[in-house]
Amino acid sequence: MNKLLWEQNFLNSQTDLSEWNIRLGNDLLDNNGKPICPGWGNGEQQFYTDHANNLYIDEFGLNLCARRETIEQDGRVFAYTSARLDTKDHLSFCYGKLIVRAKCPVGQGVWPAIWLLPQEQAYGPWPASGEIDIMEAKGRLPQHISGTLHYGKDWDHKITDEFSYQLENGTINEFHDYALEWDANSIRWLVDGHCFAERSLQPGITPFDEPFYLVLNLAVGGWYDNVAVDEAALPAIMTVSGIWLYQS
Repeated sequence: MNKLLWEQNFLNSQTDLSEWNIRLGNDLLDNNGKPICPGWGNGEQQFYTDHANNLYIDEFGLNLCARRETIEQDGRVFAYTSARLDTKDHLSFCYGKLIVRAKCPVGQGVWPAIWLLPQEQAYGPWPASGEIDIMEAKGRLPQHISGTLHYGKDWDHKITDEFSYQLENGTINEFHDYALEWDANSIRWLVDGHCFAERSLQPGITPFDEPFYLVLNLAVGGWYDNVAVDEAALPAIMTVSGIWLYQS
């Protein structure tokens, strides 16, 4: 994994978001852009915007900021705004080592995530073509993170392989290197160079042999940690200082 294939240095003032899609709204969309499920399929309460107070680059990096801010769309009222972006159609990869250096917010009901979705749904709609969660955190548990695989032929047969880890040094509210090592045989999850989980891949069962793209988002509420939102924790900021993709 020694060849640098792609890099985003958000500490460089020249870096922009030209290789990213900024997602808007509260609805999970189908491949044609039609809403299929509110709350992004997870009961999330935030409305994603491209506003400068939700998504911006400063001297610390790329910032996704969740705020207590009322916004209305199509007769629906949302109490929170935040940001979500991805590299679909810009950058996708199959196998390699991806490192994301990030600092995540703490606070009950805040849900930062670094994850991958399939560029082409070669095996069918979610979850059949898979999802790879590099890092998810529940803001009320500042030393706890998870890495997860989602797959299975349909919703009724969805398989979730979740691996949890307690940070040995510091909390999610400090910068850590969250990494994924992925090859034809297995997927490994790392924090600051320490591998905390590994899952063997099984041809014909696990669909992780196709290109995936990167997603960054900061959700508010949702079923991942179904608790009341602590509004005193807002605004909450997830900061990404750099991303590196290596392939051998």
